[in-house]
Amino acid sequence: MDIRLRDHLCEDPMGHEGMAVAAVRYLRTAAGPSAPLPAPAPVLRAVGPDERLPDAAADPRVLRSVLGHFCTGVTVVSALARDGAPVGFACQSFSSLSLDPPLVSFNVARSSASWPRIAHAGHFCVNVLAADQGDLCRTFAVSGATGADKFAGVDWSPADVTGSPRIAGALAWIDCTIHAVHVGGDHLIVLGRVCDLSVERSDSGPLLFYRGGFGGLTP
Repeated sequence: MDIRLRDHLCEDPMGHEGMAVAAVRYLRTAAGPSAPLPAPAPVLRAVGPDERLPDAAADPRVLRSVLGHFCTGVTVVSALARDGAPVGFACQSFSSLSLDPPLVSFNVARSSASWPRIAHAGHFCVNVLAADQGDLCRTFAVSGATGADKFAGVDWSPADVTGSPRIAGALAWIDCTIHAVHVGGDHLIVLGRVCDLSVERSDSGPLLFYRGGFGGLTP
């Protein structure tokens, strides 16, 4: 320890807190006026109940119509249930979230019949659908259909890490374990930790969902 810094600390009768203040004071003067101090970390907080705006009476039909103007890709989220049967559903709310740690996210309706089986499995695979897989997406978008119904005639292979179904012909797949689940209104926000992933095709663009219909990229 620099003897001048030690003297500053020894002069302070206020214990650890006073020692910290003295250390910062010394380092500020020793570094000179041209050396800026590190910026303080931002304070993170949630919006309190008394700060929230009143709920707007948004018509669900209008909400769906307006938000449908946001174009997304389409995926199938799949898993092997505990009974060994494949299960999955079509999902267009998939998104990358974090590089460190590697996280992705998607939203699923709380009324989903497939999600509880995926949740109990503890893992899932996101299959990014290609432009020529519109019919496949429609099959996995059927509400209430069982995993066996959806996977009938579908070519798939188990992912190396989790065993979740990787659907043949998909552009890419992302194999994940369930990292966290949060409630978001009538949906659940699922975070997945990526454990393996790969691009499978380069001969096709993505399947896109826009205003209730499917499309593709036009060069």
